Amino acid sequence: MSTVITITNQKGGVGKTTTAAALLSALNARGAHVLGVDLDPQGSLGFNLGLDIENCKTIYDVFRGQAEPREAIAHTDTCDLLPSNILLSAAELEFNKAGREFMLKTALSKVRDAYDYVIIDTPPALNVLTVNAYVATDSLVIPMAPEVLSLLGVSQIKETIESVRSYYNSTLRVLGILLNRFNPRLRLNREVMELAEQIASQLGTRVFQAKIRTSVSAAEAPAHGVSVIDYAPRSNPAIDFENLCDEIAGRDFPRREIREEK
Repeated sequence: MSTVITITNQKGGVGKTTTAAALLSALNARGAHVLGVDLDPQGSLGFNLGLDIENCKTIYDVFRGQAEPREAIAHTDTCDLLPSNILLSAAELEFNKAGREFMLKTALSKVRDAYDYVIIDTPPALNVLTVNAYVATDSLVIPMAPEVLSLLGVSQIKETIESVRSYYNSTLRVLGILLNRFNPRLRLNREVMELAEQIASQLGTRVFQAKIRTSVSAAEAPAHGVSVIDYAPRSNPAIDFENLCDEIAGRDFPRREIREEK
């Protein structure tokens, strides 16, 4: 049985897709069979991994019953991927029948046994797509940037988590809060980290030891259709994401030799 992890924060621009792509890359390089699921109508995860998201079947087709999950899975150099595109933005209005919260869980039940890890990327909102991810997942990773608005987004997730636990997924847990674009030399970064630790305590979780430092490589990688780990494996964020992977899956999938930059 695979482990399903959802990357979530209702605030945009906190590095959810970068984190998802990096974890998929790191796990794949360590020998894990991994599936990415893009629940963001912007289709950023597919784009980041070099997929033509406008000319392939997507998770939207699966939700509409027009494709089986296996038919919609695309194959990239990094991982298998259930992609999305802008058509998924109609989900909130289109999928309004009873049980709509279980669409993703039902779809993944048909394919998840083929994988060690499933990594779900979510939109910057708390909507039916996000709830589907929470219902289908084992645990959450919450990335945040070292800024007050990002911190507010994390605190507002608590109510949604509690609702999902009460009605749909009683075993849902928060694996940890991840600080992205972190610079320990800046006072604001240190203050936000202290506040993040307080929120983590309220959520019954932790702030990951790995803190993701900023680098131009992280911004350049999507244009090359790869994660920052594949694009610049010796860069600071790549090293930090490998450390994060150690915290999440290092016991089962220890890291291998560092890859050469492309």
